[in-house]
Amino acid sequence: MTERTERDQTIWLDPDFPDAVCIIDQRVLPHGYTEMAVDSVAAMAEAIRTMAVRGAGCIGVAAGFGMYLAALEARGMKAAEADSSLQAAANTLTATRPTATNLSWAANRQLDRLLGIDDDAERVRRALALAQDISDEDIAACRRIGEVGLDLIRAAHKRLGRTVNILTHCNAGWLAFVKHGSATAPIYAARDAGIPIHVFVGESRPRNQGALTAWELRNAGIDHTYLVDSAVGHLIQRGDVDMIFVGADRVTMSGDTANKIGTYLRALAAKESGVPFYVNFPSSTLDPHSFDGIDDIEIEERDGDEVSHVRSKVDGESTMARVLSDGSPVRNPAFDVTPHHMVTGLITERGLCEASPEAVAKLFPDYVARAG
Repeated sequence: MTERTERDQTIWLDPDFPDAVCIIDQRVLPHGYTEMAVDSVAAMAEAIRTMAVRGAGCIGVAAGFGMYLAALEARGMKAAEADSSLQAAANTLTATRPTATNLSWAANRQLDRLLGIDDDAERVRRALALAQDISDEDIAACRRIGEVGLDLIRAAHKRLGRTVNILTHCNAGWLAFVKHGSATAPIYAARDAGIPIHVFVGESRPRNQGALTAWELRNAGIDHTYLVDSAVGHLIQRGDVDMIFVGADRVTMSGDTANKIGTYLRALAAKESGVPFYVNFPSSTLDPHSFDGIDDIEIEERDGDEVSHVRSKVDGESTMARVLSDGSPVRNPAFDVTPHHMVTGLITERGLCEASPEAVAKLFPDYVARAG
């Protein structure tokens, strides 16, 4: 596909690629930009597993569109065979990344809509309509998260009378969703409102996903500074950070949150220094069946090569460079859990609430009912 840099949406349909779903290949960023067409369930699962598409919201939407591809693949099958094929597709998609809630949430919504339909055209029509609904809901939720978080930035600016310094971790920007992002949504809203802001972007090793946030912010014309993860505590301790916005891949009914590895350490530093620490997420990330984040959330362990190697640009070419000598073992947990008592507040499309079981239950009574 042709390269283009003006797009601000991560996943879409293109009439030039019928029976396929188009994505930005995020493995190429920030050193290049490539779009790719995904034309099968297996290819979508591989795109999610290898992080060609990544971020809680984005992989949820990708799963929704992956089930649309499954409906296309089920054409010509008898009803029982089609149901079995759809269930297998959902299992394949949800197995790619075990920590994020959005994957199973989207795949199960599609199964509820599609199982038992014996007409190919109707099955495909329903799958496509729901995939588009899931995408539109993600966009709307992130836009609303931006509005809720903007009130906090506006209040901080009024109180401080100067530029508001915001710290992020990993990439919870529009690249991690469809548009707007979760952690970055208030930042974009503040820019649009004319509020002076500066963003500290932690590198977020491994995979250096902070570089994706920096790429986003540079393209958006937002003042920012990139720094190593081990410098974050120093800045927080010195009072250089006014507030912290992070995303989440799974949130429990108690308000515990799983996010990119290193989030817990930022929360510890913020708690010690009295810096507000907010977790931004759409309701699709809330797991009604999880309560204790330490016990209930499976933490994905990824390939050690992500730690022993780093992607760099040499003579204009992107390459993987080894930073560790041969023979040393590596562990690579992709996420950690921040207990709810260390979180200042949860920012969702439904509003802002305390990170506590009582507050979560009040804001999400329908999730309490689903949990039984």
